[in-house]
Amino acid sequence: MGHYELIVRNAKVVDGTGSPWYYADLGIKGDRIERIGRLSGASADEILDASGLIVTPGFIDMHSHSDLFVLAFGTIPAKLRQGITTELLGQDGISAAPLPADYIDRWKGNLSGLDGTPDIEWDWHDVDSYLNKIEAARPECNYAYLVPHGNLRMQVVGLEDKPATKEQIDHMAVLLRQALDQGACGLSSGLIYLPCMYGDYNEIEALCAVAAEYGVPFIVHQRSEGDEILESMDELLVIAERTGVHLHFSHFKVCGRMNWHKTPDVLAKLDRAREAGIEVTFDQYPYTAGSTMLSAVLPSWAHDGGTPSMLERLKSAEQRKRMAAEMATGVPGWDSMYNWAGPDGIVITSVTTAANAACVGRTLADISAERGTDPIETAFDLIAEESNAIGMIDFVMDEPSVSLIMQHPAGTICTDGLLGGEPHPRAYGSFPKVLGRYTREDRLFSLEESVRRMTSQPARIIGFTDRGTIREGMRADLVIFDEAAIRDTATYEKPRSYSEGIRWIIVNGKVAVDGEHERRAASGEVLRRRYDI
Repeated sequence: MGHYELIVRNAKVVDGTGSPWYYADLGIKGDRIERIGRLSGASADEILDASGLIVTPGFIDMHSHSDLFVLAFGTIPAKLRQGITTELLGQDGISAAPLPADYIDRWKGNLSGLDGTPDIEWDWHDVDSYLNKIEAARPECNYAYLVPHGNLRMQVVGLEDKPATKEQIDHMAVLLRQALDQGACGLSSGLIYLPCMYGDYNEIEALCAVAAEYGVPFIVHQRSEGDEILESMDELLVIAERTGVHLHFSHFKVCGRMNWHKTPDVLAKLDRAREAGIEVTFDQYPYTAGSTMLSAVLPSWAHDGGTPSMLERLKSAEQRKRMAAEMATGVPGWDSMYNWAGPDGIVITSVTTAANAACVGRTLADISAERGTDPIETAFDLIAEESNAIGMIDFVMDEPSVSLIMQHPAGTICTDGLLGGEPHPRAYGSFPKVLGRYTREDRLFSLEESVRRMTSQPARIIGFTDRGTIREGMRADLVIFDEAAIRDTATYEKPRSYSEGIRWIIVNGKVAVDGEHERRAASGEVLRRRYDI
């Protein structure tokens, strides 16, 4: 029967396609699944007895913010130990590359609230050199990368609120082509984040036309996820129809109590688009709170020019008054997260100064009461004191909407996990929570369908055909877990808690996690797409 480096015996295989489970042994050589069948006569350097356990492809995190932390640490245990073997970086239109040297100082402040401030050397300049730096960190997981719209706009237009000229849009398109040619697997934008928020329809359409030509998705945090969500979807669906780009909504949700009733209409709009031949998919994390930088509560005009300009505006009593008025209600074209969540629904997750360390894990209302200041003024003060490097959790969603969206077959799963301070529990528990609560307990879908959304569907969206299913010849990224025991343990009060029920995690044929122990296999890879256009 031959000799293998690794055999997984007696596996109950859920192969990622949505097909019913079956029993088999898996014979692995190098980074590939070489044989599937009964291998009772075969030998191996290591044998894992998976009797009574489920074996699936490794999970793919469709929205990750490990962009800087992976350079500092090489491994992100919060992700790996929930079964994630591939992370998709470059999200929300603002990320690490491309990044010419003269923009680094200005860009650090813009990234700090999302991607943290790990101690790293900022010595890359384009997508290729950034991906090389990830490889040099000897990662435990696989990493793929999206080209961030904001990085392109920053290089060509700057960080100011002004429309791009046709020549500037053409230049951004050239830079996008260069980044895709260096191995990126899609285009991202965050239309609530600086400077993506200043991009108009023509700019986005031109970049999506390039993405469509390359056959890669446009993955986008849309302009509105609540007050004007239906109109926001229309903007993007028209672009997708005109360009033929695959449109993928990031962390799909409906925010704000006054908007939760729109969830069926949002899903109906998505269905009508798909019926009309527009390819639309989405990712979702299984929680009723979001998480981002605290400065996302500020109106878009407050960010004009970048972090230094925003911090200057916070010194002006007059401009603070204008910001506060708009935050209290929202304005047309801009959603107010503060209005959705309120001071009781905003929790500080990370800071950089020792003076504010005690704010982490506390609500804005609690901090305001202690300081004796208005909650909006407290938010202004904290952003200024932390020079924008401050994160939050915002409670803005409802459980019925989360469950309804999760049942849609076009969905995939993500963590959207910010990693600094006391993070959102999604960074540690998203995938086990879907498998434990929504699959096993709530029975929203079968185990096979749940796994499909975590594996083959995301692999197809980002274009990696050798991962995401258990087939002979496929890469050996595998998760082996107890179907009856898998569950998340991370909570908002205690978020840094690993999930339970996972026995082994295999990355590119090497055991990376054995029970509660990480083997530091460093077998992760950077996944570069190759194009023939």
